Amino acid sequence: MTIVSGASKSEQAYSWIRSRISGHVFGPGYRLVLGSLAEELGMSVVPVREAIRRLEAEGLVTFERNVGARVTLVDESEYAHTMETLGLVEGAATALSAPLLDRAALDAAAEVNERMTQMLDHLDAHAFTELNRRFHSVLFEPCPNPQLLDLVHRGWARLSGIRDSTFAYVPGRARHSVEEHTQILELIRAGADPLEIELAARNHRLRTRDAFLDALHTRSSRTTGEDS
Repeated sequence: MTIVSGASKSEQAYSWIRSRISGHVFGPGYRLVLGSLAEELGMSVVPVREAIRRLEAEGLVTFERNVGARVTLVDESEYAHTMETLGLVEGAATALSAPLLDRAALDAAAEVNERMTQMLDHLDAHAFTELNRRFHSVLFEPCPNPQLLDLVHRGWARLSGIRDSTFAYVPGRARHSVEEHTQILELIRAGADPLEIELAARNHRLRTRDAFLDALHTRSSRTTGEDS
């Protein structure tokens, strides 16, 4: 376990458990046994319980009666609807932002995407996701429509509550994602039609959705086959 200097035991437990959820070591439905976690972390169950309560508040953990704490199962329909909605509003926000993005902003986005590219061979899904958020925020934050921008922020917040990192679940999607980022940047730099930019940004989001759901169905089928 990596200890964060000066962090409380509750914070240490929170960071450790969260990293395993985001890295898919503790997958959807995984039972979080307080005693076992406390023993592995070398601390009492009190800070572990506090950490799990915090993760519950973030939507990453759920409590089931007579079962205890489990990593939240992915609600397939909620995830699909959130990604679809985010694709619509983020695509529109990116198209409206495009004329306001100067060379410095586009270079900054390209730099973030290059950092993502460098991570592909040794993927840290959580760090990759954070860079992904930073990349997209450069492109949609200048949106002149505050209501639309608020919807984008709400979509990202809702998505993080459903699944910390899609890339932890579908690591192969990461390479396609950075390639699509490059294509979106090229369209903006070339002054492409706003509708073309909007569709590129929207379809980028929907492809991530589809990759996640395909992986979810594949794993579910394998589990069903193993249980039969």
